[in-house]
Amino acid sequence: MTTLAPLDALATAGLREHVHRALRQAILSGTYAPGTRLNERQIAEQLGVSTTPVKEALRQLDAEGLVLIKPRSGVVVRFDYAWAEEMILARAAIESTIARLAAQRILPDDISALHAIIQHMRDATDKGGAEELIRLNEVFHTAIRSAARANYLRILNDRQDVYDTGARRVIHMDPGERQRAFDEHAAIGAAVIAKDADAAEAAMKAHVLRAGESYLNLVFSKDKD
Repeated sequence: MTTLAPLDALATAGLREHVHRALRQAILSGTYAPGTRLNERQIAEQLGVSTTPVKEALRQLDAEGLVLIKPRSGVVVRFDYAWAEEMILARAAIESTIARLAAQRILPDDISALHAIIQHMRDATDKGGAEELIRLNEVFHTAIRSAARANYLRILNDRQDVYDTGARRVIHMDPGERQRAFDEHAAIGAAVIAKDADAAEAAMKAHVLRAGESYLNLVFSKDKD
């Protein structure tokens, strides 16, 4: 039986969001397999909370497409290999276009910020700090989006964030993945800083697809069924 670790009793602020994040990560990491029926009461007991924040979190997960709430039938995990694959392909298309625009629109302040972020990522990679690398990964991609100044694409990309953070947390537990990710981010940053739009687009697309393949292998073992 799948179990969840109890939440910190002191983390009362934004309890629904704590529950939401715990359940979302359990789904994205494969702890809950596709088609699993989620029992609200059981989840509440495991997390040490009432059923109210669990119900609210499940409604949010339903809106994100990770679960399906069936009237009179309960809640079923909807996220599967096919959904994850589409998620990765969508992100590759959006992020690579953003990287191209960033290379075309980058300003001196953006360049300074990217240099600093890449150095921080290099240091964190050398130290092997997974949590810090996950955070810096998000900082890096945010900096690329900022340099792109693409409002419409930013809105599209924001819809991917519910998946991206969870996927990063899965693959960054692998030390080899952490080094590969740094090398790829450094290449993306160098292309953007050099204002080479073609190289920036290609490097970002290759990175997202390669990291996505690692994620699929880790969570679904390439089982498309």
